[in-house]
Amino acid sequence: MAKNVKNNEIKKIGIIGANGYTGSELVRLLAFHPNVSLRFLYSRSNSGTKISDLYPDLTTICEMVLTDQPEEVDILFLCLPHKESQNWLIQNPVKDETVVIDLGNDFRLDGNSGNRNFIYGLPEINKKQLSGAKSIANPGCFATAIQLALLPLAQNGLLNEVYTTGITGSTGAGQSLQATTHFTWRNYNISAYKTLTHQHVDEILQQLVSFNTNEISLNFVPWRGDFARGIFTSSTVKTDLELSEIFQLFEDFYTDEPFVKVSEKAIDVKQVVNTNRCVIQIEKCGNVAVIHSAIDNLLKGASGQAVQNMNIAMGWEENLGLNLKPVVF
Repeated sequence: MAKNVKNNEIKKIGIIGANGYTGSELVRLLAFHPNVSLRFLYSRSNSGTKISDLYPDLTTICEMVLTDQPEEVDILFLCLPHKESQNWLIQNPVKDETVVIDLGNDFRLDGNSGNRNFIYGLPEINKKQLSGAKSIANPGCFATAIQLALLPLAQNGLLNEVYTTGITGSTGAGQSLQATTHFTWRNYNISAYKTLTHQHVDEILQQLVSFNTNEISLNFVPWRGDFARGIFTSSTVKTDLELSEIFQLFEDFYTDEPFVKVSEKAIDVKQVVNTNRCVIQIEKCGNVAVIHSAIDNLLKGASGQAVQNMNIAMGWEENLGLNLKPVVF
């Protein structure tokens, strides 16, 4: 059970970039979290606007007005565009005791910022390091889905050449309108992008090689899907292990992880949308295995995982505020 928290121990929360998709999802999650209190929602472009005017789904949930004046808080979430978090911290120094959780990619590969050393926030491998951490680099969405599909094999030195395809919803591209996020372009449409050059590849390999005894090659082809949220990936590897043996490796690896489910049945994106869960399915033909994984890119791939990391850092129950049912229809 979660620890009982007295009113004077409720942690004050600030969100930088609250006007974006990940920021607004944090607002939705934290508004119902029993151990925190939202103190400010920061936005340069929408200062003076109620968050519920930007996101009507937050009506009656949060009616706070966005501001461009940050305050001192206990926990600060950075939901800024990639490569902006580092500059924001330089221009707006925060106290050493403030917990900073960055949802961008600034500190995933190089975790240093001044006197802060960011811990890579994938709880399934770094839970011990995240406990009590003051600086956390939240993983990327594709990076989360692909790593969770490959980590049990990496731990056993079973990865060499990996071929991965993955499809993501339009929210993965952020709130700013682009030609490839326009409804008339996305509707009934699928396309590949950043083939073999996606920015999450280095992040994925940095973690996998720390487990795997062999050199790993990851060939990743991401796709844009004609849906709003969710990620589905399929990773193909060669192995002589039987399917039952692979399944057991995964079961053992994730036995104590509340948000990862290894399924013997076919999986789909709707099982995870609006949740912080990852579902994994394994198939095998001959000496080729395919590991499928599905997550919600805005939750387990971003804001939900950030709350999970906060809970671990603060010593709270890991799933506090994250008991969410998927939206299946």
